[in-house]
Amino acid sequence: MKILIVNAIESRGGAAKAAQRLYQSLLTKGIDAQFLTGYKTSSDERVVSAYSCFNRYMSSFISFADKLPLFLYPKRNKLIFSPAVIPTRVSHLINKLKPDIVHFNWVTRGFIKIEDFLEIKSPIVWTLHDSWAFTGGCHLPLSCIKYRDCCGACPELGSLNPKDLSSWIFERKVRIYNKLRLAVVTPSLWLANCAKTSSLFKDTMVEIIPNGLDTGVYKPLEKDKAREIMNLPKNKILVLLGAMWLDKDYNKGLHLLKPILQIMKIRKIDSIEFVIIGTKRVKSCFVKGIPIHFLGTIRNESDMAALYSAADITLLLSLQENLPYTVMESLSCATPVVAFNIGGISDMIEHKSNGYLAKPYELEDIVDGIAWVLEDKGRYRKLSQDARKKCENDFSLELLSNRYLNLYKNVLSK
Repeated sequence: MKILIVNAIESRGGAAKAAQRLYQSLLTKGIDAQFLTGYKTSSDERVVSAYSCFNRYMSSFISFADKLPLFLYPKRNKLIFSPAVIPTRVSHLINKLKPDIVHFNWVTRGFIKIEDFLEIKSPIVWTLHDSWAFTGGCHLPLSCIKYRDCCGACPELGSLNPKDLSSWIFERKVRIYNKLRLAVVTPSLWLANCAKTSSLFKDTMVEIIPNGLDTGVYKPLEKDKAREIMNLPKNKILVLLGAMWLDKDYNKGLHLLKPILQIMKIRKIDSIEFVIIGTKRVKSCFVKGIPIHFLGTIRNESDMAALYSAADITLLLSLQENLPYTVMESLSCATPVVAFNIGGISDMIEHKSNGYLAKPYELEDIVDGIAWVLEDKGRYRKLSQDARKKCENDFSLELLSNRYLNLYKNVLSK
């Protein structure tokens, strides 16, 4: 059985992590697996690049070109939207590699044109890492449920026209999906329910297989040792906040941090320091009396595990998420998480068992959650223990890669 894992980006972002971890797990099991991406950044000979070293910058150009239709909508919001209109050579490369199964993950930002799906000769397994596959172009529909019928007059585009860009993209997907040999997977129950209620996937079986991680890498370290590794103060309460492109991706909620710190200041919860990764120093975050340590971008997984262990709490402020690794990795390192009760977060955080689920977008409740997690040392130890057990029991990479192997066999048997 030859499996081709496909993701637009090789190593950065949650979808890339999930795809890479599955790919490596399949290789460990002796499966003939390859990885196709926009352009490779590793030396792995089994990773295939859609762009050569000479024209690797074509991926950036194509990504920009794919967004050109959005300039017709000057009132659009700040969230990601992908038209998928630019032809690429991805389908040609896939057919040249002759896989038994093509396993798509995150394939937007100009990586492949929707119509090019029809050129792929192998059956497709598609793991959805956001909502794009069943919408008219948006990745995060938030409160919009137009995808249940058909898109148009798109709130993310700031459009009132029922025949706008989102309607056209949606109609293209209707024409294409009906002709595909397609199995759909979502990592979270929430995203599965969204997909099943969409008109595009209402007649498609949607299987739930969570993302996995190596609990041998993401494991608890003694807190003082972890802080020494990361050069952080040992005698402070530390709250960790971080995501890739934290300051550029509005969905990650960095704009909510300052008002949260102001609430903490008013309530005299000022014995806490914050640690932020995923961005350089952002002056607009600061509130006098609450220190913030900016650590920039951390790519090494051992350092990330040490950072989670160094923190007392991990804070997630995203407006909508599927099954974010920030939560999973933190729990695996026995660090409780405080987050809004949105998307697939509740698949990982059990309220007041291994973390705290705040009411969506209520900042006072986020502060309540931080205080609740920290106020009782005995309860904190129990939260930490349950956090680790949750990942060992539910998100082991070994367990989840076996489930994908069973799915591949079922797809090939049909």
